[in-house]
Amino acid sequence: MDNLLEINNLHASIGDREILRGIDMTIRRGEIHAVMGPNGAGKSTLSSVLTGKPDYTVTEGSVSFNGRDLLSMAPEERSWAGLFMSFQYPVEIPGVTITSFMKTAVAAHRKARGEEPLKTADFLKMMKEKMAFVGMNPSFSKREVNVGFSGGEKKRNEIFQMAMLSPTLSILDETDSGLDVDALKIVADGVNSLHTPETSAIIITHYRKLLDYVHPDVVHVLKAGRIVATGGPDLADEIEKNGFDRF
Repeated sequence: MDNLLEINNLHASIGDREILRGIDMTIRRGEIHAVMGPNGAGKSTLSSVLTGKPDYTVTEGSVSFNGRDLLSMAPEERSWAGLFMSFQYPVEIPGVTITSFMKTAVAAHRKARGEEPLKTADFLKMMKEKMAFVGMNPSFSKREVNVGFSGGEKKRNEIFQMAMLSPTLSILDETDSGLDVDALKIVADGVNSLHTPETSAIIITHYRKLLDYVHPDVVHVLKAGRIVATGGPDLADEIEKNGFDRF
């Protein structure tokens, strides 16, 4: 099993404030990693740096994704290369239907891979199949992206986007925040059903709850911008019992 993501001595700042202070992490194909930590630990900063959010400046270190220098790539290039991020608070896009949004995204990914655009009939067939796969009502194809959606509907829409784009590495950035049990299961079922021996995921969370449904191979504790502990699933149980203060 080869390495998909390699993070070496990653330092990152926003303005004059250093947030990440030397992150080292290796994710192999097929692995699910959980990154846990208290508020302000740098968890969301890590996801933002990996996806290329321009607010953050990398001051030291390197990130290799599928053998490529991730930090030299524009955000859209990272997406085309197989990186996907599920947000804590998915944005609404008034005036843009899910069909239009996904057609543009899929076309961009295919173009980046040197593939021909899908014919309209083939695209609509794929949409129908993926909606059925994630349990999404077909009527949502005509709705504006996330406008008027419940928390669970927004999460199901993100899982649908994952199914359509087939990313190699999915990052779930505190996607379980504020979700009820039903919405949590939507996220977990989607992640589990789309997971393959060739794809990996990073689950960033405060709590163990999501990890009851999506079982990580590796758990990291991030605190004050550094990974202070790494272990198996039992580490999440220890955090549940004793909190982050012991680290």
